[in-house]
Amino acid sequence: MTAIDELLKRHTRAADRGAPQVPTPVPALGLAVLTCMDARIKVFDVFGLRHGEAHILRNAGGIATDDAIRSLAVSQRKLGTREVIVMQHTSCGLSMITEDEFKDELERDTGLRPPWSIEAFREVKDSVRQSVLRVRRSPFLPHRDLVRGFVYDVGTGGLTEVL
Repeated sequence: MTAIDELLKRHTRAADRGAPQVPTPVPALGLAVLTCMDARIKVFDVFGLRHGEAHILRNAGGIATDDAIRSLAVSQRKLGTREVIVMQHTSCGLSMITEDEFKDELERDTGLRPPWSIEAFREVKDSVRQSVLRVRRSPFLPHRDLVRGFVYDVGTGGLTEVL
């Protein structure tokens, strides 16, 4: 059985059927959270979120890439969010590779070098600061004053604000 088959099986037994009582895609807290795709991070549990309260954006590293900014622009301009949390984490896979090393590997395997940046980093706090600045400086986002950055410790579950 594949992982997808297993999840479909779980879906038929699941108690959580989404949030049919939430009538709108507008998040009740007016909040968007940008975080990493790492499977260890249970964003709803980290912040005690409920269905319908926040938009959750995930990518490798929780980086404020052009595509993340695109999603935040839709979130703010069309769906009413006004605050942004950028949350990255300890022991991230992007802190364990380098830009050139990964691009070299892709080029060896495919014959093509990707045009996009990997956004690898060494120090997670510096990466959070950079993503927060990208959000705060984006001309496409009308609400840039309530943007805060955090590091989630995957070992302890602790959350530290990055200033």
